[in-house]
Amino acid sequence: MTNIPLISKRTQILQPSLTLAISSRAKALMKEGKDICSLSAGEPDFDTPQFIVDATVKALRDGFTRYGPAGGDPELREAIASKLTEENKVPTQPENVLVTNGGKQAIYNLFQTILNPGDEVLIPSPYWLSYPEISRLAGAIPKTLPSSPENGFAIDMEALEVAITHKTKLLIINSPSNPTGRVIGKDEMESLAMILRRHPHIMIMTDEIYEFLLNSDERHHSFGAIAPDLQERIFTVNGFAKGWAMTGWRIGYLTGATEVIKASIALQSQSTSNVCSFVQRGALAALTGPRDCVKNMSHTYSHRRKLLIEGLQQIEGISLVPPKGAFYAFPQLPKGSLSSIHFCEMALEKVGLALIPGEPFGDDRCIRISCAVSSQTISDGLNRLSEFIRKSNKL
Repeated sequence: MTNIPLISKRTQILQPSLTLAISSRAKALMKEGKDICSLSAGEPDFDTPQFIVDATVKALRDGFTRYGPAGGDPELREAIASKLTEENKVPTQPENVLVTNGGKQAIYNLFQTILNPGDEVLIPSPYWLSYPEISRLAGAIPKTLPSSPENGFAIDMEALEVAITHKTKLLIINSPSNPTGRVIGKDEMESLAMILRRHPHIMIMTDEIYEFLLNSDERHHSFGAIAPDLQERIFTVNGFAKGWAMTGWRIGYLTGATEVIKASIALQSQSTSNVCSFVQRGALAALTGPRDCVKNMSHTYSHRRKLLIEGLQQIEGISLVPPKGAFYAFPQLPKGSLSSIHFCEMALEKVGLALIPGEPFGDDRCIRISCAVSSQTISDGLNRLSEFIRKSNKL
């Protein structure tokens, strides 16, 4: 038996995904013939629009199957730059764009490129569960900034200012948010910009993957448009997974300062190299084609979001900050409840309801519920949730 460690220290510190564990358990129960209702989905339940599929099939038939530039197809990089410039009001050139294997690789590449061991990353909580883990992989130290449901999960500007040290390298914002569905408004972004101007050593990453999934009365703001004077310090992560229902296609992008993008391309060239060539032609079709499909999906999510909000507000003991975007709600459990992990495990076992615990998102008082499912499934899930809480209160 060898005494040589088989696992590196950097991977030993990673936490296993609780969301995958619950999803696996739910699937196992379904295979056993159990009646399971899942409100755990983190991806659209729509098919990718046909014109995107057709463009990809054409690329395959045209022989668009060879290696491509590590930074991305030139036409796609140009289309992304044009989209950001014209739609998001963030002046962008193709050399400011890196096409990646999904939004997660965009974040990974950025963190590996700009972070050094010991750097601190400020992450407002609740947060997408991969932010801290990808920070640790870069040797950085994730520092969470707790927020409260009572304050609508707004970023506490005073707490942010206090948390900043000479080691702080990066601040992360995500709007619309996974898991809360919160949309950061213009005033809040301007307040963030004022703080960042006082601390020129801090960069900011803004995750805008859910930008198209909004209530009709909400508007998405890109941080780069709010604070153009900070543009050299702003990095935007986005992709095609949510807005165009292209999760399995694994295509996203990172934009920012040319020097950082150039270094990120070098990193990608020594890891995954280029994103799948023909998939990039599908992404190009998505950006340059009609947006009716995106608008229709967003409208459907808004309807489902309304059903989810109204249903949760009727369950005794549940409190909710109504989501305004994405396709999640992040309700707070009744006082005195089990931990969010135990709550979700018991809900799955007792009433066949698959939910996601709030603990890995930074708030153990809450659970994440998805409305990326049919209206019937939402109604079924809400009935099961109400039943489980009612039974739990009698124990």
